[in-house]
Amino acid sequence: MLRASVVSCVLLGMAGTLVITDDATAQPANLSAAEIVSKNIAARGGLAAWRGVQTLSWAGKLDAGGNNEPQFKIPGRPAPPRPSAELTAQVQLPFVLEMARARMSRWEIQFAGQTAVQVYDGKQGWKVRPYLGRGGVEPFTADELKSAEAQADLDGALVDYAAKGTTVELAGVEKVEGKDAYKLKLTLRDKRVMHEWIDATSFLEVKLEGTPRKLDGKSHAVSVFLRDYRTVNGLVMPYLVETVVEGVQRTEKIQIEKVVVNPNLNASRFAKPT
Repeated sequence: MLRASVVSCVLLGMAGTLVITDDATAQPANLSAAEIVSKNIAARGGLAAWRGVQTLSWAGKLDAGGNNEPQFKIPGRPAPPRPSAELTAQVQLPFVLEMARARMSRWEIQFAGQTAVQVYDGKQGWKVRPYLGRGGVEPFTADELKSAEAQADLDGALVDYAAKGTTVELAGVEKVEGKDAYKLKLTLRDKRVMHEWIDATSFLEVKLEGTPRKLDGKSHAVSVFLRDYRTVNGLVMPYLVETVVEGVQRTEKIQIEKVVVNPNLNASRFAKPT
């Protein structure tokens, strides 16, 4: 009742000067790139909170394709199921992703009753792919290593971006799934350029420019959409990640089911598998 009475008083006081606006035509605030980044970090839990994160663990399911449309092998990911006489829907594989500073990661994916492992220690990477009949440890290919090196740290590309050698510019405002979003241009230390889209209302990332993929001999643009944000230990993170590859009808979704902040991860988790 108190809130209702306060609102009523405010509306009455504004009656003489009230201007009705159409939210659909309202323009995003005129902000600088630095201001947008600051608001984004605040919306995600704050700079101090993210600086306090040393390790993260995600668990969930990821799409691995079916056999009802052409499938392409994606480097570093399980091979799609073999075609059969009966068409199947999207196959979902359980996974666990562990990350630690700086840019160390470990994927474990359950496939056909076996565990595939992919590890990056910040400098080198290895993989174990029993689903291909390979029980030994293999080093990353040059392309896989390049892709791993390009990944942002566990707090993303915008946290402490200047210290990471990144410059950020505002490249305009665009619609992302019907909503206004600030398009940021990031130039990384190695001169690579990538883009991120920040929602103009929530200031959370809603779209990322992914690494182009080579399929059927051609390079295809990749867009990554971030949705279903939830709060875990004061940090705001997406629980649904959808990857869209230009020219490919089926998208790939990663559904997060559990997030653990600062789990106790031994350094051996990111060493060469034995």
